[in-house]
Amino acid sequence: MTPELLDLLSRVDTPTVCNAIEVAQGKRGFAAFTRGTMLCSEPGRAIVGFAVTAQIAALAPPTEPPEVIRARRMAYYKAMHDGPKPSVAVVEDLDYPHCIGAYWGEVNTTIHKGFGMSGALTNGVMRDLGDLPDGFPVVAGSVGPSHGFVHVRSIGEPVTIFGLTIAQGDLIHADRHGALVIPPEVVPQLAGAIRKLLDTERLILDPARQPGFDFAAFEAAWSAFEKART
Repeated sequence: MTPELLDLLSRVDTPTVCNAIEVAQGKRGFAAFTRGTMLCSEPGRAIVGFAVTAQIAALAPPTEPPEVIRARRMAYYKAMHDGPKPSVAVVEDLDYPHCIGAYWGEVNTTIHKGFGMSGALTNGVMRDLGDLPDGFPVVAGSVGPSHGFVHVRSIGEPVTIFGLTIAQGDLIHADRHGALVIPPEVVPQLAGAIRKLLDTERLILDPARQPGFDFAAFEAAWSAFEKART
């Protein structure tokens, strides 16, 4: 991924990227996106980066020895620190849909931001809203007050977030609408596809925003819009 593409992706929303992937693929039917409503700690900011995956649980205390739990926790932080940048922490809460452990609070988000990561994506819980660091969005399944018995269960394995399976190293785009995995084969064409999509949408959006927009103007704009999409 080039710096230019990273900058462009950081400035557009996830629905735009979703549509642009179909433009690059030349067909409808792209399906590598989350299902359902998610929450975002910074609604105006997108998360872009390569997934560093892990699984947690919090409903019940861990049954493994404390030294094993601590060693895995440290290995987790090492993996998050060492992941190729830009990177996104993608953490599946195995308690879903009964998640109670707010893994993503002020302390943990600040640590991950300090590691140079772009944000976090989880089906689990976030907290400390208003105290989370700027520039590290969390897209989560819910908001809650407690960390429960949160502990790391796995690192680097494929995870599932709101119906979307994500593997270590997948390129993620996420915002308040949810998240998607960008197919590797479309990356070289993606910047051009985004620009084409935005230019095509303007053919109908610009006239629709003008005073006096009527059905005749709509028909003309829609004809130009359809022609540009082919």
